[in-house]
Amino acid sequence: MHIDVKSMLLKDRLFLIGASLVSLLCLICLVGPHAVPFDPTDMSFQPFARPSWGHPLGVNDAGQDILSELVHAVRNSLAFGASVGLLGLILGVVLGLAAGWFGGITNRVIMSSADVFMATPAVMILILVAALFMPSPTVLALVLVGLSWPTTAKAVRAQSLALRGEQHVRASAHMGGSAFYVISRHLIPEMFPLYVVGFVAKARMAIFMEASLAFLGLFDPGRKSLGGMIYYALRYYYMDVWWNWLAPAVVCLCSAMMAAGFLAISLEKIMDPRLRSKWA
Repeated sequence: MHIDVKSMLLKDRLFLIGASLVSLLCLICLVGPHAVPFDPTDMSFQPFARPSWGHPLGVNDAGQDILSELVHAVRNSLAFGASVGLLGLILGVVLGLAAGWFGGITNRVIMSSADVFMATPAVMILILVAALFMPSPTVLALVLVGLSWPTTAKAVRAQSLALRGEQHVRASAHMGGSAFYVISRHLIPEMFPLYVVGFVAKARMAIFMEASLAFLGLFDPGRKSLGGMIYYALRYYYMDVWWNWLAPAVVCLCSAMMAAGFLAISLEKIMDPRLRSKWA
């Protein structure tokens, strides 16, 4: 039976709310840095200046415009989440397909490694790496990619094992199709829903991890981050800066997390036929 996924998504309130929030955050990332008048590292303003026409959210303790800082922090946090989500998804799909298609020792090695990584607390590894080596955000993103692939790999492997038994896949292999041909033409396209849900879930996790590390002071203090803004705003909470310094960063971080969560729930319940009947 043909399922009109697009029509179902447009009728789902969670998807609409999530997509609207993501669109707003993407607009801030793309247009914001060009729209704000000040460099976020410019420290030439009066510290703790109250909000005004020139500085709609005021000035922080270092003499920097808070609105400019917020816009660049949103862009950095979302870029970190999207990068980790995409790279973690690609790594998980490649390893899951290899385990499911080739089987044998390849399957055992990959799945055993996945079990080890899934049992390892990713946040503790990140904290140790960040505290001991103080690497760049790019290196931390790659470390998180290396820790986040197992869930996708296991899901892709299970789905590829099911698809291997389908007639069109077996016929393609019996007619001489190479492993690369069968995987690229038959397996990868048919698992598209897994990719979408997997990417959104990993991006959400990565945004939370990035904010947590920045809040703990384990990122470069010169790099703007929502977690870093929350940390510094809390230090001066007693100066009544919660509404113009703390709240905007918290709202943006919560919006990003909620948007990713809404999209993941909506996409999973509509694209997974087992869940679709339960939510109908």
